[in-house]
Amino acid sequence: MKTPGPLPVPDRQCLQGILYVLHTGIGWEDLPQELGFRSGMTCWRRIKRWINAGVFDDLHRILLAQLNAANEIDWSRAVIHGSHIDTKKRGSRTLSSPPFLAPRERSRGPRARRR
Repeated sequence: MKTPGPLPVPDRQCLQGILYVLHTGIGWEDLPQELGFRSGMTCWRRIKRWINAGVFDDLHRILLAQLNAANEIDWSRAVIHGSHIDTKKRGSRTLSSPPFLAPRERSRGPRARRR
């Protein structure tokens, strides 16, 4: 039985598209589909979903634990950034979406292509 609509984009393709956008600095709407990453909107939605699910926080913790166990981190050069510290007067302080998630000119996603 066929399912309605297009097949979901594999996570690996989305990750490659996300990395391409982050590496080149292009806008989500400018992601070249001919490279096989599908649309920038698809990649943008996927990274938002992963961030909300805590995927990157978990990955960061795992990598730090593995690097620390292998004695590959020079902790004498480590710095704690103020945005990650709980404050007594204001409670827990968290940042909103990372700046690379903010598409140009709109807060909800890449601008729609004009027909």
